[in-house]
Amino acid sequence: MTSFWQDRRVVVTGGAGFLGRVVTARLRAAGADVMVPRSRDYDLTVPDVAEALLAETQPSHVVHLAARVGGIGYNQAEPAPLYLSNLLMGTYMIEAARMAPSVEKTVLLGTVCSYPKFTPVPFREESLWDGYPEETNAPYGIAKKAHLIHAQVNAQQYGQRFAYLIPTNLYGPGDKFHPSVSHVIPARIKRCVEAKERGEEKMDVWGTGRASREYLYVDDAAEAIVLAAEHLESTEPVNLGTNREVTIRETVELIARMVGYDGELVWDPTKPDGQPRRRVDPGRAEDLFGWRARMPFEDGLLNTIDWYLTNRAEAEREP
Repeated sequence: MTSFWQDRRVVVTGGAGFLGRVVTARLRAAGADVMVPRSRDYDLTVPDVAEALLAETQPSHVVHLAARVGGIGYNQAEPAPLYLSNLLMGTYMIEAARMAPSVEKTVLLGTVCSYPKFTPVPFREESLWDGYPEETNAPYGIAKKAHLIHAQVNAQQYGQRFAYLIPTNLYGPGDKFHPSVSHVIPARIKRCVEAKERGEEKMDVWGTGRASREYLYVDDAAEAIVLAAEHLESTEPVNLGTNREVTIRETVELIARMVGYDGELVWDPTKPDGQPRRRVDPGRAEDLFGWRARMPFEDGLLNTIDWYLTNRAEAEREP
């Protein structure tokens, strides 16, 4: 821990969310004065709201985590607002930060969904523009890629300082378990717990199970964001991951065992798998600002299950 954050003010958009709460806690523990704008007070999809927010708070740093997100089902049902809301929030925040005299650096969170559908594994940042994203992820992924270009041209023309980070699939305590927004790990934890409680002999699972994902524990991601805000001086995107690839089948089977559900898993190949494979090369993060993920997947998964079982009402609350 350094003294860098002592007496600095940071605006964390999305700071009340899953990842944002952990980032906010880390910054406050390091001595920062953190302001967390709530969407009911600051709708960042509306012109001039971001400028007003930064004029009122005068932060030295902006960490933009606010996003509209969901799983495959949500992505298929709401692609237009998914694209537009994310595009506008990031666009307005980047411009507001550029124009605010107090802001030294802006941290932007991209998404692994921005990578092309068929990207050589492990994903390297140089591959980001080599093809179109997987179709169900494309609206979200392309909106996030637009923020990278926006930040890069602002850096070139105006000298704006920023960090652009691309995390793999996040998980951990505090995750979102409501069906409208949950991703694979919280969705399967909830379903396995319910199937066990109801004594179900079979449980349906979307897809073939052959697709793979790489999971990043929320505390590891938060550590990377805070380190990058302090140390990263680059206009290039930076992957955040563990360099460990786990199939969806392995993920669900592991969750079932940990929860104690011993019924049959029935895979439905008529449902989409999403992107076929995901595993990133996290070497640039270690080279540029000394970050490496530390949480073993099995330990992080147990922590997530324990948190869910203890906080089910909070975890399942509708967003």
